[in-house]
Amino acid sequence: MKGRAIKYNEAELAFIKANSTLPRAQMTERFNERFGRKVKQSNLHALCKRNRWLTGRTGCFASGNEPMNKGKKMPYNANSAANHFKPGHLPHNTKNLGHERLCKDGYVLVSVAQRNPHTGYNRCHVHKHRWLWEQQNGKVPDGYCLKCLDGDKTNTDPSNWQAIPRAVNARLNGRGKLQYDEAPAQLKPTILATAKLEQAISEARSR
Repeated sequence: MKGRAIKYNEAELAFIKANSTLPRAQMTERFNERFGRKVKQSNLHALCKRNRWLTGRTGCFASGNEPMNKGKKMPYNANSAANHFKPGHLPHNTKNLGHERLCKDGYVLVSVAQRNPHTGYNRCHVHKHRWLWEQQNGKVPDGYCLKCLDGDKTNTDPSNWQAIPRAVNARLNGRGKLQYDEAPAQLKPTILATAKLEQAISEARSR
């Protein structure tokens, strides 16, 4: 019955301990044949585990171990060969240089010939708007970020992005009265100029 402990006599426990290095299926078969019982393999496995009667096998290849098929070629199989990748084949999801995709924040990412700092691969995806902007204007200064002027993050033309202090960007994206992204196009320049002016006043007062 499930949940009821299985009892073993001393002779059975001694047999199990002496044969604990055998594969569990083989040990179970010998045990049941020797003592005329119908104990499941899982029960004997649990018993050995509780008493730390281990097999001594780790399941790992030991250092210097050679696989059985070393130096052997896989037998030719016509059905298998028909599905092999051919020389020069590229998988359908290959991301070539210049490949573009949208990130979860709505920005365009492009694959460029630049070392991936995480994997070391000679290509990685970067924000396209920043990459194009820096080709014309140099690296974005420390403490600055690029602000999308027309509100369309997929418009990666460098003229649509302006480097502004992060403090000004916080004013544009905050909960206050300046809501740049939601404002009509004709008001955006005024809102941006106002945010810059307010930040300049704040910095002047803190000096």
